[in-house]
Amino acid sequence: MLTGSVASVKGTPALWVYGASKAALRNFVRGWTVELKDRRIRSNVLSPGPIETPLLAATRPQDTITEIASTIPMGRLGEPDEVAKAALFLASDDSSFVTGIELFVDGGRAQI
Repeated sequence: MLTGSVASVKGTPALWVYGASKAALRNFVRGWTVELKDRRIRSNVLSPGPIETPLLAATRPQDTITEIASTIPMGRLGEPDEVAKAALFLASDDSSFVTGIELFVDGGRAQI
């Protein structure tokens, strides 16, 4: 499993190189899905949206965080444990028939 970002599908001013690198990860997974199928190796991308972390709070003013949250259909930032639960799902046997996907944990942000 690779860690991507909603930047792989959302154009953001001044972050186009970052977005392109995350889109490349998605393409790696597509290729690996076919290339590694005979070895029964699954590959997926986990792409979080804005997540409420101490680093975010320390580097962004509250009004910027509020503005970011307003762009998320669920109306809030994600929590680290929400991303962790999605990662555990992809790493577990519960996802044994899941491969080649990009799973967005972003409150719907990448979908609009």
